[in-house]
Amino acid sequence: MRASAIRPTGVERTFAPDEIIVTKTDLKGHITYANDVFLRVSAYSEEEVLGQPHSLIRHPDMPRCVFALLWQEIRRGREIFAYVVNLAADGAHYWVLAHVTPSAGPGGQIVGYHSNRRVPGEAALRRIRPLYASLTAEERRRSRPADAVEASTALLEGTLKEHGMSYEEFVWSLAGQEAAR
Repeated sequence: MRASAIRPTGVERTFAPDEIIVTKTDLKGHITYANDVFLRVSAYSEEEVLGQPHSLIRHPDMPRCVFALLWQEIRRGREIFAYVVNLAADGAHYWVLAHVTPSAGPGGQIVGYHSNRRVPGEAALRRIRPLYASLTAEERRRSRPADAVEASTALLEGTLKEHGMSYEEFVWSLAGQEAAR
């Protein structure tokens, strides 16, 4: 089933703090590996996800500008940490703190991407949810996807500038709040 055909139900799903969701993709973002935690939480079978674009689980309330930043960083060979809300096959959603890294081949060239996801802390989500809601609202004011990403990126950059930090620093400040608890 295509992600665009799945309607969010508003039901939030989670997974255990000691579990890690793992997927691997090729250079175009098509899933080449998915672990059992991913399959259970996303409510997809392995047959349904292998070879499919990772955007299969894209939630409509996930800001496009965050994905644009993510792809920018990993294509440059850099890792990135990001808070992401995903959409499961049954319409439930689940939040993750994703760590996405490029995978290198024998010659050092990037051959794909690897993502580990953990359960984010509730304090971090209390800060992320309103930020992402404002970013997606900004995107929805634009009819062209490129304009939407440009507008929400400007809003995100302005918000981060007000706090004097990069997105990475912002993510780590939220993760650090959780670790201090």
